[in-house]
Amino acid sequence: MHLPQVHYPAVLAGGVLIFVLGGLWYSPVLFAKKWIALIGKTEEELKAGSGAAPVLFVFAFLCGLLASWGMAVVLNHFAPVDVSRGALVGLFCWVGFTGPSSFANAIFSMKPKALWAIDSGYNLVSFVLAGMLLSIWK
Repeated sequence: MHLPQVHYPAVLAGGVLIFVLGGLWYSPVLFAKKWIALIGKTEEELKAGSGAAPVLFVFAFLCGLLASWGMAVVLNHFAPVDVSRGALVGLFCWVGFTGPSSFANAIFSMKPKALWAIDSGYNLVSFVLAGMLLSIWK
């Protein structure tokens, strides 16, 4: 299988974008309080378990980088790509892959629907923004 060439600086920028969005998404500015309550923890419990935080942040960044790279590969199959098509491809990737599979997992693990909505909403916005960024910066 031959993977199409991607623009690696754009992939890196997409990874950074996804990582920064995660920091904002799960901050008190947006969904931190609701998310913490829905996972059944307190802020103190999360802070107490943050000894491994640097490793967690590295893994979170690598996950965003992989998502950005995957989006870049997918976008190469939709040339020519403009911003609206990049957003649409990001939306379709979420609708076709991440949204349904994470919802099925949430149903069987009895995860609260609001928790699924916060977590999956982050993925949706990440995919759409990464698709837009990668379509601009080719």
